[in-house]
Amino acid sequence: MSSTPTRVYLARLVGLPIFDPQGDQVAKVRDVVVALRSESTSQPRVLGLVAEVFGRRRIFVPMTRVTNIDSGQVYTTGLLNMRRFEQRSTETLVMGQMFDRRVTIRGSGDGADIQGTVYDVAMEQARNRDWVLSRVAVQEPSKGFRRRGQTHTVEWRDVEGLARREETQGATHLNATLSEMRPADAANVIHELPRERLLAVVAAMNDERLADVLEELPEEDQVEILELLDRERAADVLEEMSPDDAADLIADLHPDTAATLLGLMEPEEAEDVRRLMSYADKTAGAMMTPEPVILSPDATVADALAHVRNPELTPALAALVYVCRQPLETPTGRLLGAAHIQRLLREPPSTLVAAALDESMDPLRHDATIDEVAAHLATYNLVACPVVDEEGRLLGAVTVDDLLDHMLPDNWRDQADRPGPIAGGGGR
Repeated sequence: MSSTPTRVYLARLVGLPIFDPQGDQVAKVRDVVVALRSESTSQPRVLGLVAEVFGRRRIFVPMTRVTNIDSGQVYTTGLLNMRRFEQRSTETLVMGQMFDRRVTIRGSGDGADIQGTVYDVAMEQARNRDWVLSRVAVQEPSKGFRRRGQTHTVEWRDVEGLARREETQGATHLNATLSEMRPADAANVIHELPRERLLAVVAAMNDERLADVLEELPEEDQVEILELLDRERAADVLEEMSPDDAADLIADLHPDTAATLLGLMEPEEAEDVRRLMSYADKTAGAMMTPEPVILSPDATVADALAHVRNPELTPALAALVYVCRQPLETPTGRLLGAAHIQRLLREPPSTLVAAALDESMDPLRHDATIDEVAAHLATYNLVACPVVDEEGRLLGAVTVDDLLDHMLPDNWRDQADRPGPIAGGGGR
């Protein structure tokens, strides 16, 4: 362990890849587990890491299995127990439970005590080779408009309140860490948080970020979180979600709640959701996205490329553009055809998109079954395909990620009990 740093700050540790001795990535760090004794000034022992292995299972990695930590990765002995991690009553999660805890830094000499919240914690190896929590980073409350409070990094023994449970613990610094993760990874973290921490995190997230994370959570979590929000905010969050995901979520709510939220949404957003909910389940209409890139017949290649640069588009949605008669909002005028971005990249910018349409691409009917959609995408090697009504008007586009969401089991985001690639290891 000679190359391991003497001190590791845990906010930077979370999210790092974990490698086995052969250099293969086997997991990612999601949290750190410590044994926290009630208001003791002695440094708590770090028991291990909460790691996420492929398949979104969270397991426990004892620190005795960690052979090296550097600035960008963690190495283990390779012997990991694949049993799902379950927190014990004597254990504390550093990121999940200690970040944002209100504490007091004891004054030294004539110095006054300082109040603040925890935004990071450092661990280091003691002489007996155990890892312990050694330092705490604390931020004082903000002082005045937009003026951040002063920060302090102090020894563990100088801080009071780390073992005290709080009913109203904030989530500012935990959210700062989550904001650096992809929505799917952030969703996996908050799925495991205690209820009171989950409420604080949700309250501190902005609507757009919460919508992105909600789309990645299991259906039960989506419903629970939405029902915890006041109705106005719940409607705002639904507006930020993609219409197909919002429709799926609203369909899982009590009919009275669903009607209330649809009434509070902006009329255009609500109309898209209602239209998606009108199609039979497991059909192209029910799973499609009603907001693909739609262009008029006089649009150029330069116009198309400008539209697909939108960072909010998924890669599948950005792969195709659709040329339609007016109106250009779904349901559009008659669909003239679709063009692949890969083809457009080979054309001069001034060329009309209509001149580069894929003449061989047949659209899907809105009542096409999920098996028919899957067969169509697989047969023609497509990542997206237009969906039309009986009159040939574009209703939306079904993408391969939409298809997978509906073909996988309903609780696929929460399924973690499947065999993993890592063998062996003893129990905790």
